[in-house]
Amino acid sequence: MREIPKLPRWLGLAGLLPQLACAAIVWFGPQEWYDGSQRLAAIYAGLILSFLGGMWWGIAAGAPAAERRSALGWLWVAAVTPSLVALACLVPLAFGTGPLEATLVMLGAALLISLGVDARLGQLAPPWWMRLRVPLSVLLGSATIATALA
Repeated sequence: MREIPKLPRWLGLAGLLPQLACAAIVWFGPQEWYDGSQRLAAIYAGLILSFLGGMWWGIAAGAPAAERRSALGWLWVAAVTPSLVALACLVPLAFGTGPLEATLVMLGAALLISLGVDARLGQLAPPWWMRLRVPLSVLLGSATIATALA
């Protein structure tokens, strides 16, 4: 990770802390914190999914081919998808329906699947992009799923 500029590296790693804390609380904390920690983990995973879409939107907008719809059409669609997926996953949380564990697993899987878009960015992303994105997505997605499995 030394090739990654310090600020994105440290801020990215710091972004794992809320989800790791939720997972730790669910696994090792007091029982009365269990439900709230799972709910917070689901909300945080949804926020990060939306953040990823925003990053992809910014990359698409800044790309030299941004004006040519066909060149980056896939990325514009990919950029909107995470927010829609997060919303669909969080609807049961908002209405108190469905198992929260299923929501967490779906959000965790979406975070892991997001690496497919990151890998496809190629030259549009900085050269260190995947060296940062892989550990962040794997850890965040895994922590989200682990929160569901406690």
